[in-house]
Amino acid sequence: DVELTDVLCSFKARILDLRNDLRFRYVLLFKNHGHTAGASLDHTHSQLIALPVVPRQVIEEIEGARRHYELKERCIFCDVVGQERRDRSRLVFENDEFVVFAPYAPRSPFETWIVPRKHESNFEAEPRERLARCAQALATTLRRLAAALGDPAYNFIVHSNPLRDASSPSYHWHLEVMPALSQVAGFEWGSGFHINPVPPEEAAEFLRLVAI
Repeated sequence: DVELTDVLCSFKARILDLRNDLRFRYVLLFKNHGHTAGASLDHTHSQLIALPVVPRQVIEEIEGARRHYELKERCIFCDVVGQERRDRSRLVFENDEFVVFAPYAPRSPFETWIVPRKHESNFEAEPRERLARCAQALATTLRRLAAALGDPAYNFIVHSNPLRDASSPSYHWHLEVMPALSQVAGFEWGSGFHINPVPPEEAAEFLRLVAI
């Protein structure tokens, strides 16, 4: 987990440096593992792309969180973390800083989210100590997915507040892990809906019980 902590800290350092370039509005952090997940290089690597615009998907997520905050005066991600820790049927793993769970409406089988227990909107604001706990949660998640599913191809994506945006009380950074177990086809492209044959409760239980 020490090496993974160093990777997350390298992400943070690059974001903080790129914030000084006013051409950029958003930094997209992700990893493609395996050919079916889009990996074009054989060796293990992550990718960081600085963009001059905020991606539409990020804007929609931030706006949805803002509407919830205006209605409830609470962060929706904080609410979800609290609900998943109480219910526990979709919980995969937790430590003192992060919660790992299968989201209520996953887009694909075994989609898994890693969310800070403490509210923070910007990934790059996290100290090394908390990134180390994130690394533990991420490493545990990937080991469980590998043991349960035979080292599947996957993508993970860091969702964070846009560059230079002030800390937000409504948005909450998080990391999404998406095993490449299903294929987007005509129905998904035509409707925007995703078909997932694996209930999140079953996926979470399978990951909780797998030996690692």
